[in-house]
Amino acid sequence: MFDEIQFDKMKRLPKYVFAEVNELKMQERRAGADVIDFSMGNPDGDTPEHIRSKLVESAEKTKTHGYSVSKGIPKLLKAIADWYERRYDCILDPETECVATMGSKEGYAHLAYAVTNPGDVAVVPDPTYPIHEYSFILAGGNVAKFGIKFDEHYRLDEDQFFVDLERVFADTSPKPKYVLVNFPHNPTTVTVTQEFYVRLVAMAKEKRFYVISDIAYGDITFDGYVTPSIMSVPGAKDVAVESFTLSKSYNMAGWRVGFFVGNPKLIGALQKIKSWLDYGMFTPIQVAATIALNGDQQCVRDITEKYNHRQEVLLEAFERAGWKINKNESSMFVWAKLPECVEHLGSLEFSKRLLVEAGVAVAPGIGFGSHGENYVRIALIENDNRIRQAAKNIKVFLKQFQENKQDD
Repeated sequence: MFDEIQFDKMKRLPKYVFAEVNELKMQERRAGADVIDFSMGNPDGDTPEHIRSKLVESAEKTKTHGYSVSKGIPKLLKAIADWYERRYDCILDPETECVATMGSKEGYAHLAYAVTNPGDVAVVPDPTYPIHEYSFILAGGNVAKFGIKFDEHYRLDEDQFFVDLERVFADTSPKPKYVLVNFPHNPTTVTVTQEFYVRLVAMAKEKRFYVISDIAYGDITFDGYVTPSIMSVPGAKDVAVESFTLSKSYNMAGWRVGFFVGNPKLIGALQKIKSWLDYGMFTPIQVAATIALNGDQQCVRDITEKYNHRQEVLLEAFERAGWKINKNESSMFVWAKLPECVEHLGSLEFSKRLLVEAGVAVAPGIGFGSHGENYVRIALIENDNRIRQAAKNIKVFLKQFQENKQDD
């Protein structure tokens, strides 16, 4: 009898909560149900035409079909550096302080793999996008977490953040080596001020840790809010790296293009590990990404306005359905507290029943961490008519719980 071989690393990964909802969604669709899907941040719009055209033009040149450069072609690295200079007045060396990645998830997984020693500790706020936490766990490290607190406008309570971070450093052994932050935040949409990064850089230098910042949703902001960058803080490159992705700003999710910039030691480690593990993105994709970053940014403004409009439509329609949600300042998501009448279900059971009984798919907050419980994440990826239809379905769904509560 062949003994069963154990994969200890896989045992550290919990069951993927979202897979449970996705399986149920597929089951409902196979049965013929019309599912209005807000569960995944997969942009529904087209990639802008000038980016697609450049991809086709480059792909027609057969010399672009060989192995590429794992850290990014020189023109793309320069475009990344130029983007940061224009946007954040930050000067970067394209060769030593920039690296292109196959989307954000690959970058986080490989960065953690490159820089995590067994037992190293990373601090990750809760809730969080899963790869932020599990990239370190898969690399053999450990994670210390604390819940983020925010106001009704989804702005971080920055003073409390630093109180909690100080507590984590006091209570954790060995001392954390990395602190990961993600603002605008996924899943909560929470935002921060530039002063937040000034304080974080000062703390990193005092306590000797590296900061890993994710601004994937930095372009998608509303009502005058402008996303700050840690790279704008003097001395940030001594202690920090930052990531961005073209997935949301340019509707390029399936293209898998992202990048990291900042501290040369961390960037060098990521460049080196990638040189061993991959040959880079298909060159025409990198050429098209260069055009995206260097070209007219009206397409980004148009995409942002679409999400802003959809959020307003959703908040109005859902409130009429009996679900009051506050407006946020950023991202393609809405972070919604469960209506009081269904709080007893919890976010996972609520999401499953909403899918089966109302034909509306959302992402349960518990899938992002324990502090995500009693919330769901709603992606703004359906059009106005579908949003309003979802609201009608939700109104009928909630009515049964409201009536039961009245009977009690």
